[in-house]
Amino acid sequence: MYREAMNELYKWKEKQRRKPLIIRGARQVGKTWLMKEFGAHAYKDTVYVSFDSNRRMQELFSSDLDIERLITGLELYSGKKIVPKETLLIFDEVQEVPQALTSLKYFNENAPEYQIICAGSLLGVALHQGTSFPVGKTEFLDLYPLSFSEFMRAMGKERFVELIRQGDFSMAADFRQTYIDLLKYYYFTGGMPEAVLAFSENRDFNEVREIQRRILESYEQDFSKHAPHELVPRIRMLWNSIPGQLARENKKFMYGLIKEGARAKEYELAMLWLTDCGLVYKVHRVTSPHLPLEAYEDLKAFKLFVLDVGLLSCMVRLRQETLLDGNELFIEFKGALTEQYVFQQLKTLKGLAVWYWSSERGSAEIDFLVDNGRDVIPVEVKAELNLQAKSLKVYREKFHPKMSVRTSMSDYKNEDVLINLPLYTVEQIAAL
Repeated sequence: MYREAMNELYKWKEKQRRKPLIIRGARQVGKTWLMKEFGAHAYKDTVYVSFDSNRRMQELFSSDLDIERLITGLELYSGKKIVPKETLLIFDEVQEVPQALTSLKYFNENAPEYQIICAGSLLGVALHQGTSFPVGKTEFLDLYPLSFSEFMRAMGKERFVELIRQGDFSMAADFRQTYIDLLKYYYFTGGMPEAVLAFSENRDFNEVREIQRRILESYEQDFSKHAPHELVPRIRMLWNSIPGQLARENKKFMYGLIKEGARAKEYELAMLWLTDCGLVYKVHRVTSPHLPLEAYEDLKAFKLFVLDVGLLSCMVRLRQETLLDGNELFIEFKGALTEQYVFQQLKTLKGLAVWYWSSERGSAEIDFLVDNGRDVIPVEVKAELNLQAKSLKVYREKFHPKMSVRTSMSDYKNEDVLINLPLYTVEQIAAL
């Protein structure tokens, strides 16, 4: 399975001043597979250590963190000789042994010749519980579910990906229906690696749903296993409210929809827990689209998205028959799946930050504002062929952006300051 993150790992390997690398991401987005695959192809040997329920590793790291002693212990545990620059050390589920996280500081300072990659679910939560974290002594790589282009590659459609990457929108339009069909599959399947692999092999939608339900159940179990006991009910209520939040015309998150009379203060920790886990993402409103956008952020107004469009379609029990109903899938659920899909693609694009804008009275709203470091690009999401974008018109008249993007089911069209990107090419925003 092709993952763009593999290229980032090779760049990390070639750095002169490399630090231990921590891969961040929600459970089951493919962190373990990525580390092992990288080790198998980029190194002579790999020593893989999972710290989950590993008493020997708990004991090894509970004493002093002398590097020579740790390496000896790891060699005895793995039965392999650890050779600097030739052996990749993989620490998985590293949050289970906080001292292993702390040891990264000493590896970086005293033995940088050892190449170490770590991963751990709920790593962000562990940090909030007082773990002695090696600030400034590590590097990070964020891993998300497969993007649509990665999904197409998994389906054996590499040439279709390259066609879009080359900007040949005219030829892509000739194969419009193929792209639309693939996009429908992606809305249903999403980008969780296990679901994508199963679908690529069997094209069985029922099997995909079963995998997604199992993933969602494992997240629910995590709530009880890792979160403070008194917080669990609020986490569950907040998590279960998200589909209803996204089904509204105005997708601004409302605490009152969790339960009547709910207030932000009651759910702040639950929200923090879910965002730290990588299960949900906040997209904040800005009052003015000027750089730096952080300076205009409205911390009280935000949209909430889940990590994967396929999991969202499972949460709302989207019927597979919807795939046959023309383009109804894209406007199903008041376009929430389409907005989730677009956000998910933007999130995977390196170097972009995402907000949204709405007028003070809420009469106009731009679905996303993308900050590429040079400009602020307004992105209007249309889930159908109707290209009437009143909010975008209001925004353009008010702020006069250099470039605007509308993404829809229509073909590519460049009208100088307004570009229409087909939904299946939305990742090309990074190239604008």
